[in-house]
Amino acid sequence: MSDPIKVGDKLPETVIGPFDAPSLARYAEVSGDANPLHLDDAVAAAIGLAAPPVHGMKLLAAFEPMLRAWRGDLVIASIAGKFVQPILRGETVKLSGRVLRATENEVFVRLVAYGAARAPGIVGEATLRPRPAT
Repeated sequence: MSDPIKVGDKLPETVIGPFDAPSLARYAEVSGDANPLHLDDAVAAAIGLAAPPVHGMKLLAAFEPMLRAWRGDLVIASIAGKFVQPILRGETVKLSGRVLRATENEVFVRLVAYGAARAPGIVGEATLRPRPAT
């Protein structure tokens, strides 16, 4: 049996990336998001970015394995995020989480993805519930 979850519990930090141009091109192909902003240095530079930003949904999806690794006795009921600041190609990304609410039936976690700027790139939330008995 896993330890009880308490408000304030921190999830183990997870580091992903850096993402290179070929990995962003592969993601664009499989996701259908071929926005040139994510793929073309000149387009990114035209709006003042040093490199193309990583697809936000690619980063948001990276929270799922982090949550699963933290508590295998829970399943993700929902996950959402707000894209606050671009995380650029070539940056290492740190994912973190903290429990804001916990009952025996539901756990609510604040999620944050930090890029090189150390300001949040994504601020999100996840709701987890106990894994159903099989």
